[in-house]
Amino acid sequence: MGEHRRAVVAATVWLCPGQGAQKVGMGKDLAERFPAARDTFQAIDQALGFDLSRLMFEGPEEELTATHNAQPAILAHSAAVFAVVAPRAGAGTAAAGHSLGEYSAYVTAGALAPTEAATVVRRRGELMHQAGTERPGTMAAVLGLATAEVEAACRDSSTRGEVVVAANLNAPDQTVISGDPAAVARAAEACKARGAKRVIALKVSGAFHSPLMGPAANQLRVALERAPFRDPRFPVIANATAEPVRDANRARRLLGDQLTTPVRWVACMQRAAELAAGDARFIEVGPGNVLAGLLKRTVPGASAVSLGTADEVARFLEAA
Repeated sequence: MGEHRRAVVAATVWLCPGQGAQKVGMGKDLAERFPAARDTFQAIDQALGFDLSRLMFEGPEEELTATHNAQPAILAHSAAVFAVVAPRAGAGTAAAGHSLGEYSAYVTAGALAPTEAATVVRRRGELMHQAGTERPGTMAAVLGLATAEVEAACRDSSTRGEVVVAANLNAPDQTVISGDPAAVARAAEACKARGAKRVIALKVSGAFHSPLMGPAANQLRVALERAPFRDPRFPVIANATAEPVRDANRARRLLGDQLTTPVRWVACMQRAAELAAGDARFIEVGPGNVLAGLLKRTVPGASAVSLGTADEVARFLEAA
């Protein structure tokens, strides 16, 4: 054997962040330093028919934060990072994305082109905003209380006219609740009474991942049926069921269900770790590092890196 044996590249599980990770300036350094990122942003701008990348790079923040802009912006950022690092990242074993990020995960698996995914996600954001306008709702993060306790508080706080549910099961001790404002307020107090350390109101335009999104889900299914899904090259872990999805029709169905069902993120990460069989590295692509942090609280010892900035991407490429 010679001196030039190549290092064994670990299999990769892609992680894709969801709404809330957006900020003005996102992706600008990537576009300046990496042609593949720049090309991705330009293609998505063209597909959407407006200058999304300028909004990402320059703001204004209020406009970027609007649901129908934030969702394609985060997807575009994830897709741009992926375009740069994928050739050096090794074989994909699985992918998972948090809420909106599930669409980005299908991009990593080749089931949707970035332009196709951005078009669907833009429509998703519009429908979610519309549903939130027609029946205003809210969300809150509950910290330091077991999921089962949060779920019980939500059941006790719901009435026939006002509903609250556990919407994002992010970590064993972090759950986001969602629903009608009065019911969310009651559940927040009930969670505190059960021992929650903190309950934090979230700035959102609707009660995502709750029954209040029913009208949006019905219309989103139409858009998903029209989207040119292909079977993913490797399984994508579905938010709604934590199952590995391997075919296009199942992907469409579960993405439609996703708007009104909980994001079962703890179970998704546990399932991804099983698929990875212990030797994969998790690579979070897109803005922020929230998912890498949640992973380490759910799967202790997991190897994770977050790639969002040009410097982070450059360091990764140098080490690959």
